[in-house]
Amino acid sequence: MKQENKAEISSEAPEKEKDSILIVDDMEINRAILCEIFRADYTVLEAENGQQAMDLLLEPQNTESVTAILLDIVMPVMDGFEFLEKLTLLDLSSRIPVFLITADASEESMRKGYQLGAMDVIGKPVIPYFVKKRVESIVELFRARRRLKAAVQLQSLQLLEKEQEIHELNNAIIETLSTAIEFRSGESGMHVRRIRRLTQILLESLRESNGEKYAFTDEEIRQISQAAIMHDVGKIAISDAILNKPGRLTDEEFEIMKTHTIKGSEILDLIPQHKGNQLYQYAYDICRHHHERWDGGGYPDHLRGEEIAIWTQVVSIADVIDALTHERVYKKAIPFDEAMKMICSGQCGSFNPELLHVLRINAEHIRSVVSSQ
Repeated sequence: MKQENKAEISSEAPEKEKDSILIVDDMEINRAILCEIFRADYTVLEAENGQQAMDLLLEPQNTESVTAILLDIVMPVMDGFEFLEKLTLLDLSSRIPVFLITADASEESMRKGYQLGAMDVIGKPVIPYFVKKRVESIVELFRARRRLKAAVQLQSLQLLEKEQEIHELNNAIIETLSTAIEFRSGESGMHVRRIRRLTQILLESLRESNGEKYAFTDEEIRQISQAAIMHDVGKIAISDAILNKPGRLTDEEFEIMKTHTIKGSEILDLIPQHKGNQLYQYAYDICRHHHERWDGGGYPDHLRGEEIAIWTQVVSIADVIDALTHERVYKKAIPFDEAMKMICSGQCGSFNPELLHVLRINAEHIRSVVSSQ
């Protein structure tokens, strides 16, 4: 005979666990009166003095569940005022309302209680209806405040997530546009990625070697490295005939090619609503001035020395080392060591001596980056 399954499944939802109220008084009769007032709606915890109450409160399950504390003032071991002071030190008074239930309703005691964070002072003997209403109104206020805080935190988290999504989308658009421009001149999208990585390496090395002068934050280095990939955005305005010419450019063609620096900054000028954004400022400087040289022999504005922003100088030297070591329509790739000698000897224009130093000390790291395909 098949054994009957006697297990029963209740269709009723489990009863919601009650919040707790902590009653602290050295007189048992006082605790009993308060217990009767709140027993139906709360789990009641009892303590005979402040120390016992603190021990109870610091038990993890009670720290989360206690929704109000009814506290006597005059008690042995630890009185009510000492308890309030410790509660504040533990940063719990802002979350759990405390009600002083005391026969000492003097002005001095009331003032001290409020100063220490008590929400209300209720005199003994208590009137059950009124004490319940006063406690529950403030408890509900604290609950509402917690709900509001939780809602604000959730909204803040959602806004941060949305901001991150927009940030990632913007980065993807920037990289896609920059890569598309590189494709026009027969280069792979790896060029802009290598420029970003080289920029990061050189900036971090500058910070390490002279942190007082080059006190970049990690976020600033990230933004500059991202802006670096837009260095040649102005090439979108240069014709394919010049951009992809396999041989040496004529003087006239070279003058046209040089305008990509100005065209790049003009393109960025078309988005004025972002001019206050630091990433925009980095990108503008880099687009316009990445062909300037330390001795003033570059273009388009013939800046010299520290007139050229350091981040632009970094992108400039990163662009040169990557261009030299990779094939272009007008030249073959040059071996890394030879390219380093050309840059350091001034064959590619003059560069900041500090920047040449960090280029040398990071040579092997840079070699590994420019070797990536």
